[in-house]
Amino acid sequence: MAETPDVIVIGLGVMGSSTAYALAKRGLRVLGIDALAPGHDRGSSHGESRIIRQAYHEAPDYVPLIQRSYALWRELEAESNRKLLWQNGGLIIGAPDGRTVAGTIKSGQLYNLPYELLSPAEVGKRHPGVRLPEDLVAVLEPQAGFVLAAETVRTFQELARANGAALHFDEPVLSWSTNGDGVTVTTGKGSYQANRLVIAAGPWSSSVLADLGLPLEVQRVPNAHFLSERYDHFDSEKSTVFSLLVPEGHYYAIPGPEKIGFKIGRHDSLPSVSADDVQPAVTDDEITMFRRVMDHYLPGSSGPVAAALTCLYTMTPDKHFILDRHPEHEQVVIACGFSGHGFKFAPVVGEVLSDLTIDGQTDHPIGFLRASRFSKTQ
Repeated sequence: MAETPDVIVIGLGVMGSSTAYALAKRGLRVLGIDALAPGHDRGSSHGESRIIRQAYHEAPDYVPLIQRSYALWRELEAESNRKLLWQNGGLIIGAPDGRTVAGTIKSGQLYNLPYELLSPAEVGKRHPGVRLPEDLVAVLEPQAGFVLAAETVRTFQELARANGAALHFDEPVLSWSTNGDGVTVTTGKGSYQANRLVIAAGPWSSSVLADLGLPLEVQRVPNAHFLSERYDHFDSEKSTVFSLLVPEGHYYAIPGPEKIGFKIGRHDSLPSVSADDVQPAVTDDEITMFRRVMDHYLPGSSGPVAAALTCLYTMTPDKHFILDRHPEHEQVVIACGFSGHGFKFAPVVGEVLSDLTIDGQTDHPIGFLRASRFSKTQ
């Protein structure tokens, strides 16, 4: 970058890349910096797909944000001429009074979102690949679906560059500091000055934001893709996405084209790890765990394993995000703690962080995501 940037973005996973794009599109000179190579598999943004949904069981507060995100996904598709979002519906499976079923219904009622509560018999009639015991139900959310993960990150990065952003990879940040109204970021390759700084460091947020002492925990998440034996039930044209909160644990599953396979991952009871470590490969025991769940509830979905991978969650104690200005440095904006359900919000997170960077505030309802809720004085 020949000129001094207006904004530096630390971290070029999906949130940092979305922010670099949003800022560059608004006419700012942007420098994005990432410690690893493009498309790396060490963080939280790689892999084929992620679930997207609107009737948000984690908290109804997210619904306005996800509705805006849906609109921005479509704008991103139009600008890039790529299909990134599929709305093939979602089945939220669990006990009738369980948090995912009850939370989905609550959000649906509060925001007048379409949904249907289905009995096991109704689920089996409509979705012959699904078999539920009598003590479980499913909420069908027709607006749910999935988005492409790695392809979305590439798209944000390409459009950021097309709008003038400079993106540096394989360049670990050693330190950052404020200097008057500006910031300095030092890497192994040099020092950069800018007026503003956005920190979206994913699993490395605890170290990059060590001054804040945020209560962040990094977890290792196993995933696998299976070549289903019944693609007439489990391809992306015929099947919904799934959330299964069942006695065996909390799982998510996403159908895909036959060459990609049917993806399943575990969402709970995950080990704490260090983001700096290379994570162990998915184990035979984890594959067996997936098969047991699939054979019980989604018979015919667990054929040969096509691929297995791990990713990382960065968890907050309340499992909600942190989107805020730094409490001590008003020229610094932070985004972290997406707790395993943030990817679908990437377009609106980029917009929010762009607002906070340029205007110091946003019209989006993010009060419940402020970092101050973890202040020691609260």
